[in-house]
Amino acid sequence: MGRWEGRRSVVNADHSVRGDAAAETGAAGSGPVRALLWLVVAALAVRQVAVVLRQPPGERFLDLETWIGEEGVLHVAGSLYDGGRFTGTPFAGLVLKPLTASAQQALGVAWTFGSLLLVVALGVVAARALPSPVGRRTALLAAPVAIGLFLLSLPVRNALHLGQTSILPVLLVLLGWFVVREHRAAGVLVGIAAAFQPVLLLFAALLWLTGRRQASVSAGVTFALATAVAWAAAPEDSWTYWVHHLAGAGLGERPDSLANQSLHGALLRLGLEGPPEIALFLVVAAAVTVLGLRRAVRYARDGQVLLAVAVTGCVVVAVSPTAWQHQLLWVLLAVVGRVGKRASDRLVWPSVVVLAVTLPGTMLLPNIEPLFPVRDNVLLLVALGAACLAPFLPRTSPYWQHPVPTDYAKPVAARWRRVPLLPFWRRVLTRPNLLLELLLIRVVYDAYAQVRLAARAGRPLAEEHGRQIHAVEQWLHIDIEHWVNHTVVRIDWLREFFDYYYLTFHFIVPLTILGVLYARRPADYRWVRSSIGFATLLALVGFWLYPLAPPRLMPGLGFIDTVHGVQDFAKPDYGTLTTVTNQYAAMPSLHFGWSLWCGVVIVMLAPKLWMKALGLLHPLFTIVAIVATANHWVLDAAGGALVVSLGFGLTYLLSGPRRLVTGEERATAAKDAKDGEPAAEPAATEPAQPAVPAEPALVPEREPVEKLAGT
Repeated sequence: MGRWEGRRSVVNADHSVRGDAAAETGAAGSGPVRALLWLVVAALAVRQVAVVLRQPPGERFLDLETWIGEEGVLHVAGSLYDGGRFTGTPFAGLVLKPLTASAQQALGVAWTFGSLLLVVALGVVAARALPSPVGRRTALLAAPVAIGLFLLSLPVRNALHLGQTSILPVLLVLLGWFVVREHRAAGVLVGIAAAFQPVLLLFAALLWLTGRRQASVSAGVTFALATAVAWAAAPEDSWTYWVHHLAGAGLGERPDSLANQSLHGALLRLGLEGPPEIALFLVVAAAVTVLGLRRAVRYARDGQVLLAVAVTGCVVVAVSPTAWQHQLLWVLLAVVGRVGKRASDRLVWPSVVVLAVTLPGTMLLPNIEPLFPVRDNVLLLVALGAACLAPFLPRTSPYWQHPVPTDYAKPVAARWRRVPLLPFWRRVLTRPNLLLELLLIRVVYDAYAQVRLAARAGRPLAEEHGRQIHAVEQWLHIDIEHWVNHTVVRIDWLREFFDYYYLTFHFIVPLTILGVLYARRPADYRWVRSSIGFATLLALVGFWLYPLAPPRLMPGLGFIDTVHGVQDFAKPDYGTLTTVTNQYAAMPSLHFGWSLWCGVVIVMLAPKLWMKALGLLHPLFTIVAIVATANHWVLDAAGGALVVSLGFGLTYLLSGPRRLVTGEERATAAKDAKDGEPAAEPAATEPAQPAVPAEPALVPEREPVEKLAGT
């Protein structure tokens, strides 16, 4: 390939985006969705402003106050770096110095709204820089989706809370690459960005390697001039920053803190220190830089300029001595890369990037010690993956615009004609991507735990509901909790068995069933996973609307808490046994609900009679355990059974009966029809269906894959 004209390619890509959008903006259905997305963006912006401004004065704009507050480093005579509170370049200090004359509160409000405007500009520029061809829906929806993701991301939230300048360098680089057409002016923007964060000079190298040498020289000259001006105005500070601290390394927080998501920080957290750590860091950083820039050049020459910029930004994150959370927006830009030949895999990479940049590592991975190195360095690992490992597709790939379609199963007709099956929920025959599925299960469970914890109520209301449940059970003559509890307590081995069963099998059995079905029966896995998911969501509604004290937390009834020990009812907060659980989330009982779900699934799917019998024993043991340990009322179990029934019902409503016509059956039916024989009818209670061709009856529309990976 000859010399690549970077500016021309960027301009052409920009015109391509505008042209596709202009030609097809009248697409039916896109207008309401776009309006809804902009409303979501507005709501997120209002929420971010409210969260920041409602913080007490001493807890918001922490970095901004450190710089320009009454006791800030820009007010106090002496070095900017006395005390280690200022970590920016001397040039940044010069830029911020005039702000010290502003009223602090007014400046904080203006800073917040100004930062939000920068985020909006960032999202618009990124959306318009998507590689062509861009589908009409992507062109229309990319900007609000991008802005929404930026607002949700940890770097933007962190920057707004601290009052940081980290959004500005990212925007300057994107403007230099995708908006400013004149080479020298584009290089000036990149050079100013590097004056705020020196490692961004890697973008000058990318400009040079992609043929934009005039812009590269302009960037280097601008950076040198800005640094020279700062050196002339503050020689002592410049010496401290550039020489004593080697371009700012070691300033501010401890470099081994979790907030530093660079290779240097990760090596320090792994226990390396001193000259060996520095040598290893330099070697690995050099390798990442060379490999990352080579990949970025390749993507730029392929026309994926935004991806090239994102990859270079991820290299910057990895090789910086310190890469704080508010400086990691580059990782989110890597979402534009397309990975995977199959349509069903296209969402994996964007999902990993978005989840890593919007959620803390504790939500992505469980609290298991061997996983701590991964959990503590999630953002760095995603940045390294984007820079060096992710196999992004070139635009010349036949799978770029037309990935291998997903094979959908044709559902069996509903048993009840009046059930309005929803056609958009189509059953997939192949198993889902394991990484995406594990992330989904982990994030949904953590969200469930957070909502369950947030659904707290006062002790009086929970106890009042407990008395209501107890009275209803007495009226129904099913108030057996006290008798079962005291009977089990008197038998040591039985009490220990049910305590262990209550604490252990609640998670082990459902996860085992999901694992087996994922490996052996993927179509059934999706069906049962959806049903337990719906049941859990419905249970959250119950926790929120009807906080209930379990028997063990009801004073005066004489129940014995066999799992948690004796409760001190004289203490007002006796129900808060830990800080990670809501003790009044008893109705419905998910202990019993999940066990009933396990029993139903095993009875439906297990091939052997003895397996079905074991499956029925699990909900039986569970209901005895929750009553014997005084953790639930009998009616709680009824509530658990209700939400599980509704979960199965909702799944049926969306996708019909579990029984499916598989691809093999469709192929056999088509072959029989071709040979002139009557096509075999699928097993169903509805009238006979016409023969189904070998081609999947429900082939997903080949929408532009930008909708999957570009936003």
